[in-house]
Amino acid sequence: MYHVVIGVDDNEERAMACAQAVADLPGDADEKQVTIIHSFTDNPSGASASQLASVRDVTDFLEGEGLAVEVTESSGDPADQLLDVARTEDANLIVVAGRKRSPTGKALFGSVTQSVILNAERPVLVAGE
Repeated sequence: MYHVVIGVDDNEERAMACAQAVADLPGDADEKQVTIIHSFTDNPSGASASQLASVRDVTDFLEGEGLAVEVTESSGDPADQLLDVARTEDANLIVVAGRKRSPTGKALFGSVTQSVILNAERPVLVAGE
């Protein structure tokens, strides 16, 4: 079994790019297990990850492709939470979405994808928008 962890934010286009990248991985669907994680940095309304359109879309798409999918959520720094889930689940691969940002934007605001790439203890696949 090949275990993939996907970090999903609230952007549906980026989330679906990740889902498509996972579906396109070699191997049959029954050989892949997927954990989707969404980390809330601010959640005053108490929403759950499965209420987000991006998480629902990815879940529906991957299940439609025949993959086993689990959704998890956390609170805190998204990069740290994603890396923790990947470590806990002993994932074979982490999938994150990339987005176009200027060097200044990266320096000022940081980047979850960049942090995951630099700190991961396992392979990371960056899916394009």
